[in-house]
Amino acid sequence: MRAVFRVGAVLTLLACSTAAAWADTTVRWFISETSPAMTAWQKEVARRYEEGHPGTRIEVLVMSGEPYKAKLTTMLQSNDRPHLIYTWGGGVLFAQARAGLLEDITSRVQGAWANELNPAALEAMSYKGKIYGAPTHLTQVVLWYNRRLLKQAGVEVSELATWDGMLGAVKKLQAANIQPFTAGGSDKWPLNMFWSGLALRVGGKEAFEAAMNRSGPGFDGPVFQRASEMFKQLVDLNPFQRGFLADTAPKAAGQFGDGKAALHLMGNWFYNIQKSQSSNQQGVPDEDLGFVPFPQVSGGKGDPSDVVGGINGFLVTRGSPPEAADFLRFYTGTEVQREAAQRGFTIPAAKGTAEQLQNAFFRQVATNLQQAHYVQNFYDQMLGPSVGRVVNDTSADLATGRTTPKQVGQQIQEAWELEQ
Repeated sequence: MRAVFRVGAVLTLLACSTAAAWADTTVRWFISETSPAMTAWQKEVARRYEEGHPGTRIEVLVMSGEPYKAKLTTMLQSNDRPHLIYTWGGGVLFAQARAGLLEDITSRVQGAWANELNPAALEAMSYKGKIYGAPTHLTQVVLWYNRRLLKQAGVEVSELATWDGMLGAVKKLQAANIQPFTAGGSDKWPLNMFWSGLALRVGGKEAFEAAMNRSGPGFDGPVFQRASEMFKQLVDLNPFQRGFLADTAPKAAGQFGDGKAALHLMGNWFYNIQKSQSSNQQGVPDEDLGFVPFPQVSGGKGDPSDVVGGINGFLVTRGSPPEAADFLRFYTGTEVQREAAQRGFTIPAAKGTAEQLQNAFFRQVATNLQQAHYVQNFYDQMLGPSVGRVVNDTSADLATGRTTPKQVGQQIQEAWELEQ
C-alpha cells in the first residue's frame, strides 16, 4: 500500500509540475496600435484565448506608429523580445529573417491554417520559401476629404481625380480660407505617401521593380525625378497646417477629425483614427466624409487601378514558445477576423470575411483591392529599414525645402546601392 501511495504521490507531483510549467507560459504580443477601440477588442480576443487555454497568458504590449518601430528594433536584440510582432512585410521582414530574428513556422501554417488565408497575403509573410507569420488585413492609401468644406470652397469631388485638379482644389480652398491638408510631418512616412503615390502613377509597377531589382533606371531615374518635381508642386502651395513638421500622424488625423482641414492622404485605417483622435471622439460625420483613389497624373504609365497599400500581419520571433504560433492561428482564423470586419476595424486577409464588412468605406476599399492590377507595398517597408529611413527622410526634406527633387532620387539610389 505504501508503495502504491508513493507512486501516486510522484504522479501527482509530476502533474503539478507540468501544470506549473504550463501556467508559466506567457506569450508577449507586440501591437502597433491603429485605434484604442481595436486595441481593446484585441485584448478581449486575448482573454478569450486564455479562457480556452488554461495556463497560457497573453501579455499585450502596445505602441503606435514610429515609436513602435523604434522600440521594436531595440526589443528584437533582447533576450526578452516579444514573441509576436506587427509587420508591414517587405524588406523589413526580409532583413529580420536574414538576421535570424524570426521563427520558421512553415510546417505549422501549411494545411488547414493556410487554407483559411488569402494566398497572396500569406506569401507576403514569407521569405525564400519559409513562412514566418500570418497576415491579418489589407490596406489602401486614399485621398480622404471633408465634403462640407469642399462645398464651402466650391470644389467638386471630381476635381480630386487628377493631380492637376487636386492642385486647383488646394488653391480654391486657400482662397476660401480653408486649410487644404493636414499631415503628420513629424513621423515623415505620411509625407512619403505623396511621393510614392506619384511614383506609382508616373511609372507603374515596372518602374519600381526595375529600380529595386537593378534591372533598369534606378531611383535617380526620370520616373522618380518627375514624382519629386510633382510633389514639390504641391509643397510650393504650402498646403499643410502650420507646424506640420512637429505634428505626429495621430495628431494630424485628429485635426482633420475636428474639421480643421478638407483633405488628408492616408490608408483606410484613417477612418477610425480621425474619430478617436478628434476632440469629441466622433470625427467627421460619415455623411461629410469621403475618399477617392490617389489622383491620376497626365501621361502616367501606371494602371489606373494600381494602389499603394500593404498586407499587414504578425510574425513569430525566434525562440518563441509553441503557444505563440497557436495564438496567432486563433487570431487570424475566420471566426475572429469575421469579428474584425463586422466591427469595422480592418479588411481581413482571412477568406470569407470581407462580406462581413458593415462599413461602406471599407467595403469600397475591399472592392478596390480586389480589382487592382497591382498593389505597391509601402516603399519604406519594401526597401528595408536602412533605405526606408532615407525614403522617408527625403520626402520630409523635400516638403520643407531642405533638399531638391533631383537630390531625393540621388540619395535613395545611393542608399540602395549600399544594400548590394
